[in-house]
Amino acid sequence: METKLEQAYLYDFYGELLNAHQRKVYEDFYFNDLSLSEIAKEEGISRQGVHDLVRRSLKSLEGYEQKLHLVEKFLYIREKVREIQNLAQSYHTKNPETIRIEIEKISNEIIEGL
Repeated sequence: METKLEQAYLYDFYGELLNAHQRKVYEDFYFNDLSLSEIAKEEGISRQGVHDLVRRSLKSLEGYEQKLHLVEKFLYIREKVREIQNLAQSYHTKNPETIRIEIEKISNEIIEGL
């Protein structure tokens, strides 16, 4: 997965677990595209301090994902839902019973994955 997208997912799922200062600096760096120097000036800390804070915050987010796997589960379920959508779109070209069986199989995979 693309690094920026992965970082966005990690933040979406686990960002609230960071403290307010970590969230602000992380958002400024990754989402507001501010440089380390700009953030350092704004926060009144050194450039190296910002770098360390961003790195520690990302490491925390990655640690939460390693333990909880919420992003992984989300992406898996999203892919399965896309499969179901594709099957629904093929309703007029495929046997409805075949589609029902395939949807049932996919939904069982989703339930087992939870």
